Amino acid sequence: AVWVCLFDEQGRETRLALTELTHEIWHGFVPGVMPGQRYGYRVDGRWDPWTGARWNPAKLLLDPYARAVDGEFGLPPEVYGHVRDWPEQSVADTVRDDRDSAPHVPKGVVVHDDDDWSDDRRPKTPWADSVIYELHVRGFTRLHPGIPEELRGTYAGLAHPAAIEHLVKLGVTAVELLPVHQFAHEDHLLRRGLRDYWGYNSIGYFAPHAAYAASGTTGQQVGEFKRMVRALHAAGIEVILDVVYNHTAEAGELGPTLSLKGIDNRGYYRLQDDARRFADYTGCGNTLHVVQPQVLRLITDSLRYWVTEMGVDGFRFDLAAALARSMHDVDMLSPFLAVIAQDPVLRRVKLIAEPWDIGSGGYQVGAFPPLWTEWNDRYRNAVRDFWRHALPDVREMGYRLSGSSDLYAWGGRRPYASVNFVTAHDGFTLRDLVSYERKHNEANGEDNRDGTDDNRSWNCGVEGETEDERVRSLRRRQLRNLLTTLLLSTGVPMLVAGDELGRTQRGNNNAYCQDNEISWLDWSLLDDPAWRPLFDLTCRLIDLRHRHPVLHRRAFFSGRAHSADGLRDLAWFTARGSEMTEADWYAPAATLGMYLSGRDIPGRDERGAPVADDSFLAVLHAGAGPVGFVLPGPPWAERYEVVVDTSREYQAAPPGTVHAAGTEITVPERAVLLLRVAAV
Repeated sequence: AVWVCLFDEQGRETRLALTELTHEIWHGFVPGVMPGQRYGYRVDGRWDPWTGARWNPAKLLLDPYARAVDGEFGLPPEVYGHVRDWPEQSVADTVRDDRDSAPHVPKGVVVHDDDDWSDDRRPKTPWADSVIYELHVRGFTRLHPGIPEELRGTYAGLAHPAAIEHLVKLGVTAVELLPVHQFAHEDHLLRRGLRDYWGYNSIGYFAPHAAYAASGTTGQQVGEFKRMVRALHAAGIEVILDVVYNHTAEAGELGPTLSLKGIDNRGYYRLQDDARRFADYTGCGNTLHVVQPQVLRLITDSLRYWVTEMGVDGFRFDLAAALARSMHDVDMLSPFLAVIAQDPVLRRVKLIAEPWDIGSGGYQVGAFPPLWTEWNDRYRNAVRDFWRHALPDVREMGYRLSGSSDLYAWGGRRPYASVNFVTAHDGFTLRDLVSYERKHNEANGEDNRDGTDDNRSWNCGVEGETEDERVRSLRRRQLRNLLTTLLLSTGVPMLVAGDELGRTQRGNNNAYCQDNEISWLDWSLLDDPAWRPLFDLTCRLIDLRHRHPVLHRRAFFSGRAHSADGLRDLAWFTARGSEMTEADWYAPAATLGMYLSGRDIPGRDERGAPVADDSFLAVLHAGAGPVGFVLPGPPWAERYEVVVDTSREYQAAPPGTVHAAGTEITVPERAVLLLRVAAV
């Protein structure tokens, strides 16, 4: 049996049975229901956890299709389908709890939606031209002095001109929002007086998270989210959502009964051979069973809703390998990937995979099919290792700088299949990457056991903050090196909000439960003379990238000469000024020269003319002392002009110093030089 349960403003409940059953769907018509109506479901059936059946009509269930959610998820004992505090915990999940959960759980809200988006203009930025900025709606706006206090931490705050002004000045083309689907806080956090900050604990795939709304939570959050999207679009900025369809907030067999578990536990979740237990490829207690038609429908209905009704431009899929599993193994012909590939709405938006999960065979970097881009953690690892001088040779670095053709040059994929990043929300901030060698997660209350130990960081000689100006100066230089490397690399760069300001989390590399100053952006850094130059350099590098197609190519380099003079589209040089040989690639090295030819760029511009650009030589030197570097002569160039020199705190305005080809220049210790081939 299924009941729809309506609640008035005093919380009084009216139950209405759904008496019709068609194609396994219970349905009915309830006249007189208006926007703002709060509601939920109750579902009755067998209680037989040993076979995976966990129906319990005492538990009010959130509609998985609810467009808005009113109220917060606390986790008192009443919201569990089993007796959570049963003395024998090993069998607690088999004992049904018959206490009513309705007073303790949020309700779905009926929303009136008549918006046709006729006044909205999507930016439709090509992948190759994209620069992604990962941000948290609350953390980005919570301390911003230019945003009215009542709007800070909300969708309206992100839509405010002061917030958008920063994004426009920076030059990013898309914001990637950490989860904004309605989520719940985990029990272990609530017990420690903490809350889920990141939001990777979804429970409502159609509802904007209500706590991020300034205008109200009985449907107003929907309109507020849409206005935020419109404001970002008007500024030329796309909106990408980080979505969590691999698991839900209901955790495993000992978790609460909030929605899907009480509707059809066996139909929505992957279960083990012992059906009492949940299969867990996510590390979060459960995994949605995406092979099931109703689960596929739920996910794709949700995705289409956010595109067509809420205006978003793409998605980053958390633990996407879990979605690509068929019965057990990751399968690139899986139902989920096949459905996305043929969907007329979804195949046209930006699709980003986090290409791994924690299950066997879950690491799938480079394996996702065309249409998909991927977070490239091999890029992250190589760049971090190069700048801490920990790479055995430069082979890996060469591939990562030039678009990772070893991973993506198949099946018609392009360099923009690689989303390049040095940092993400998960891990150290950029400043912490050069300030800490060990994680410092004590504030999370897990005895510093949580978070990765594989940080690939270097603290420049001192752990944590220091007053030693020599160390501080070196750290700022390393930040400039990392940002410059990222923004000169072929592929799609992704920055994390605040890295351009020198934001620190005080060594916490897993701040998922820190809804406080540890995670929020410190906007005072913009006015700090020590950190403002980093922001200015980031703006300049992004602008340089936008203006020069050789820095955001749409096709992989060939490495071959296209004209009689022998000039190739990509060439690599040693510090001696000679082209790298096979032996050079395998030899230990701290210096790498990369020549990018603007003469041989495939494709045509918007008028159908061949694409032509300047040519550049980038010299990356991770050594602890300066090195002499001989500038390559003809056919590569006759003169070079310095455009960027990361050894300098303040970058000189163009035109820069000009050097003749064949000259040996001194590259300072730990620095990037970007030189433009100058006209004769």
